[in-house]
Amino acid sequence: MPLPRLRTASTAVLVTGAALLTRRALRRRIDASPLWPLPALEQPISGQPRSRALKLRVARHKHVADGVVQLRLEGGHLAALPGWEPGAHLDLVLPSGLVRQYSLCGDPEDTSSYTVATRLIGPDEGGRGGSLEVHEALREGVEVEVRGPRNRFPLVDDVASYVFVAGGIGITPILAMVRAVDAAGADWRLLYCGRSRASMPFLEELEKLGGSGEGGRVTLVAEDVDGRPDVRAFLSDGHAATAGAAVYVCGPEGLMDAVASALPEGCTPHLERFAPAASAGGGSAFEVELRRSGRTVAVGADTTVLAAVRTAVPNVAYSCEQGFCGTCQHRVLEGEIDHRDELLTDGERGDSMLICVSRARGTRLVLDL
Repeated sequence: MPLPRLRTASTAVLVTGAALLTRRALRRRIDASPLWPLPALEQPISGQPRSRALKLRVARHKHVADGVVQLRLEGGHLAALPGWEPGAHLDLVLPSGLVRQYSLCGDPEDTSSYTVATRLIGPDEGGRGGSLEVHEALREGVEVEVRGPRNRFPLVDDVASYVFVAGGIGITPILAMVRAVDAAGADWRLLYCGRSRASMPFLEELEKLGGSGEGGRVTLVAEDVDGRPDVRAFLSDGHAATAGAAVYVCGPEGLMDAVASALPEGCTPHLERFAPAASAGGGSAFEVELRRSGRTVAVGADTTVLAAVRTAVPNVAYSCEQGFCGTCQHRVLEGEIDHRDELLTDGERGDSMLICVSRARGTRLVLDL
């Protein structure tokens, strides 16, 4: 009975040869692409959308102030869009692939659409093309990918009163909050400042809600006429910030600092920043091991983890580079993280980081990358 043994031996040779070829192909794949997932580690969360993406259509593209465009985004075939509360924002994936965040400023009861507004920011102001793309590319009828809503700036309840301070386009999350507390019959005051009245959206609605001028709930400061806002005077006014008040601030860093330094004792601040509170650079140098690719990169004191990682892994995903969008979120296997983002929850901060802004507290981090 020699024939079966011969066939068995031949089969074994063929299987062994196929296995060898497979191992060689696998090694070439790994060498060519450091991000190719190795089975020894769990699937990384890097670059994964933080929530289910929707395809919405721009139903309205309207200029609501100098340099400010408001978009109404509709779901079309969707029965109802995911709900949201004042303070929430959307991630817009622009046609170029850029991801930008915009606060919802419409009506939470309207489940057929989302409304956002954005101010055009030129290169001389630090703009990097996102707002320009919204203004020029997201015309009526264009389809855009949307992620969210998410809320890192929630409106609290059970407080004595509310104080809102908005600078420029920072009025967008504040507007929905003002509507909500006014409808609930709560005590509130608003300081709204901008470069000029023409550049400040939603003025008519806000003045109708709370009035302005002497005795009104809304204090408007157009800097071309009124000069810089006196934040301390506004907050020390007996009708504004009192003990137990919740103080909501959205605007440029200088406005944040002014409110923080003038805030009366007993008031709770809630901040929504235009940019990260801390610079992505600065601090000590450290090294980052990229466990999946088997490489280690040095991160200088004045560079970012993202920049260092891209020298070894050029195709690593990123977008905003400001700690807002979550595109560059990576799982941390070892090391203590210096979180500098404005996005991750406390739970997520335990084992992941946004490598565009966050750093190491020690001398070494190990990433699942």
